[in-house]
Amino acid sequence: MAGPVRTLFFGSGSVALPALSGLFESELVELDSVVTAPPRPAGRKGLLRPTPVAELAAARELPVRTPRTLRDEAVLAELRATGAQLIVLADYGRIIPAAVLDLPTHGALNIHPSLLPRHRGAAPVVGAILAGDRATGVTIMRMDEGLDTGPIVAQAEVRLDGTEVAPELEARLAALGAELL
Repeated sequence: MAGPVRTLFFGSGSVALPALSGLFESELVELDSVVTAPPRPAGRKGLLRPTPVAELAAARELPVRTPRTLRDEAVLAELRATGAQLIVLADYGRIIPAAVLDLPTHGALNIHPSLLPRHRGAAPVVGAILAGDRATGVTIMRMDEGLDTGPIVAQAEVRLDGTEVAPELEARLAALGAELL
């Protein structure tokens, strides 16, 4: 049997935390590091604050990478040097260039909080609520150069009753996405 798959995790927001936590516990992957957005000013004083993903990774002593761009050749070389076989992405918030998607031998998986192809893009949970959808869910897809256009690997559906609000539905879908992964 082959060993665990060397994995890079791309994520920034709190919606990514259940998936990252699940990967920490999985014997199927060996997490190399996380790639997340650089710290941003927050609060009245504008103090730099790391992303929730960076905070969790640091607490678990996993290296954190915060490139300003993924198109820089030095960043690509650094990611290539990890020997990653898989990328897992959740709530990263940036477009991943083809040069990064092509790095891992097993490709890149995105945990997307909608039943693709419905509600592609950056605000699928709000889109489902505003559209009055009776169901939404989570899609795990293999990433390609398009925006949420790659082949679907798995989906799980959640029924909606029309009383949902975005934060609670996001949390519910984040947990489901981690389980599905």
